[in-house]
Amino acid sequence: MKSKINYSWRQFWKELLTWTVVIIIAIMLATAMRVFLFCSFKVPSASMLPTIEPGDFIMVNKQIPGPRVYPHFPYLLGEDGKIATKRFKGIRKIKRNDVIVFNFPYNDWNKLEMDINLNYVKRCVAIPGDTFLIDNGIYKIENAQGEIIGCRENQERFRADITNGKSLVFPYDTINYRWTRKDFGPLYIPKKGDKISIDTCNYSLYKKIIRYETNNPNFKRHDGAVWLGDSIIREYTFQMNYYFMAGDYVFDSVDSRYWGLVPEDHIIGKAVMIWKSEDMNTQKFKWKRFFKLL
Repeated sequence: MKSKINYSWRQFWKELLTWTVVIIIAIMLATAMRVFLFCSFKVPSASMLPTIEPGDFIMVNKQIPGPRVYPHFPYLLGEDGKIATKRFKGIRKIKRNDVIVFNFPYNDWNKLEMDINLNYVKRCVAIPGDTFLIDNGIYKIENAQGEIIGCRENQERFRADITNGKSLVFPYDTINYRWTRKDFGPLYIPKKGDKISIDTCNYSLYKKIIRYETNNPNFKRHDGAVWLGDSIIREYTFQMNYYFMAGDYVFDSVDSRYWGLVPEDHIIGKAVMIWKSEDMNTQKFKWKRFFKLL
């Protein structure tokens, strides 16, 4: 009788150990997939209509442009005062018209700063090296003339709306750039390694991202010159790639038209599919939107 009891306990501990190992491996695999491959987000707003509806759950591919990790977990600031990130090589770079999920870059509207707790989904309408403009409501790229950028149907409707589009937008410089939602740009989107002349005019276009890259709040326009700390600068070499993000529902989308460019270290990945959708009021499934590719 005693040997049978001992045998039962040995079997119990053996099975417990086996299942513990299986569960640990499963958790590790799930975590690795979420960090390096895919993650999911629920979209609560209408800023990407008609492509994405409120209540859609989107699957995000982190292999585009590459998975991002935080070396100083959990989200500690690096020596430069920013949240440190490291990005691994992905399967491809971001292209125009990709739907992208990213961390909101302007926790303080006067300062570029990553908000880990707030994620946005928008369409990338301009990539590094592009010159972007809005011509009477229509999105255009100077170096890719003829290419349809963003949701043209909504842009055409916005163009026809004579009551809309007159409010000032980024960079809110009424002296040099009286841009509006209908007439915006041209704005050059910096890429890593670009050396651009900086003057008192285009200072307002790039001041936030230069302060972000240099971690120097004393980048300013003063006495007819542009200063970085105690020195006058006339050109600047950008350390990162930047992107112009815009919602498909141009009538009501808080995007790069209002707050400026998105740095590459803020990007989480490309939205590839609506894997589930539910009505925001009734919580009933919207089956027709299940597994819809983006």
